[in-house]
Amino acid sequence: MKKKILSTLMCFSVVATTIMGCGANTTNETANGGSETSTDTSANTQSDSTDSGDKITLSIYTQYADDDTKVPYDYAVEQLKEAYPNVELNLIVQAQDDGQTLKTLAATGQLPDIYQASTDVINTFRESNQIMVLNDVAEKSGFLDKLYDANKDLAYAEDGNIYAFPFSGQEYVLWYYNKALFEEYNLEVPQTYDDLLNCVEVFTENGITPLALFGQEGWNTAAAYDVIATRYVEGGIKALDEGSASITDDGYVKAAEKMEELVAAGLFQEDATTTNYDQASEKFLSGEAAMFINGQWYIEDATKTLGDDVDWMFYPAADAASYEAGKAVFSGGGSASGFAVNPDSPNAELAAEVAEFITEKYCEAKVMYRHNPLVAIDTGKEPDSEYPAMMQKLSDTLPTITATTKFTWGLTNSTFNDAIQSESQGLVSGQFTAQEFIEDIADTME
Repeated sequence: MKKKILSTLMCFSVVATTIMGCGANTTNETANGGSETSTDTSANTQSDSTDSGDKITLSIYTQYADDDTKVPYDYAVEQLKEAYPNVELNLIVQAQDDGQTLKTLAATGQLPDIYQASTDVINTFRESNQIMVLNDVAEKSGFLDKLYDANKDLAYAEDGNIYAFPFSGQEYVLWYYNKALFEEYNLEVPQTYDDLLNCVEVFTENGITPLALFGQEGWNTAAAYDVIATRYVEGGIKALDEGSASITDDGYVKAAEKMEELVAAGLFQEDATTTNYDQASEKFLSGEAAMFINGQWYIEDATKTLGDDVDWMFYPAADAASYEAGKAVFSGGGSASGFAVNPDSPNAELAAEVAEFITEKYCEAKVMYRHNPLVAIDTGKEPDSEYPAMMQKLSDTLPTITATTKFTWGLTNSTFNDAIQSESQGLVSGQFTAQEFIEDIADTME
């Protein structure tokens, strides 16, 4: 079963700037670095400075908020101690603010040596020459050879260069639900919006939040809109980002109107846009909320707490025919996001080697300890236990998927990215009508 999943899921994407939706303040932590075993090709490219015995500290800006971010980082640090015993990492915990803190650090000359970069950050820093071209390191370290074929395009930016080492490939927005709650109230998994509205009514009458959002993070509200938009327009927000569709197109208008209707019916909690990831996740895991929208990286945490009482559903649609057709289209996707390097770092070459090394270790930890084979490279590793049932279900579904959209950190149009996040928050909160949502985005994109 493990090999079947690994061969089917040769794609992934991780955090990129906000990826998994976990709130975190920017703080510093120091970890002694060194890494890897003698079998790792990246260890063979250590710089002369590490051989001299001099201790070198590299700053790294990345997520460190929950098990899905802490476990890979801690594993990478331990492995780093073996391969780079003279390197110490100074961890700066990434703020969940869509890259604004990182851009501020860059503007004030405080850009870390290594940092997690989204597509938007990559494009911005390319213009200001604050991101290193990593083509040579990617080739010499063997990183390119380890990339799954399905993820090779994700490594390259629009200009054909590599600016970040991706540890994620294709990832997916999943609509999780508490099976026990649905069974308790004799509810079927909703296939249509009428079904969903019935679930909302029943759960609300019984004091249960139908669906908990962590709308404080704009990517989560954008994803909530996208899972509806893809039921009307296959391209979802990806087509809007690429300019091949307009927000005023009929499908996007219908999606906004449907979302307005669902908000008015009480699908989300009233304080959805001031709720952070930890709060929303706790509501779902404790049974206070019946449903939850997050990436597939949440499978491990949900299974650990809810066991057999949790599953993910295909997104509801307008009618049964649309529901069946929509099973082949998922919100989410891959991007060029990953670990990038400050070219002005006094140890830029070493930082590039370490960034590549850490990326490989992140992928290994994801597979082994987070039971998530959706990583960018072939690690050659096996999980320490069987994959959860929801991951097997996703594995079985992947061959039937014909289209994906994008997470906000994979969007290339920064103007649209800002607009879809802020406007979807307004729509979820009830502050904006569907018409205002459409008009505001249309005006912004003119």
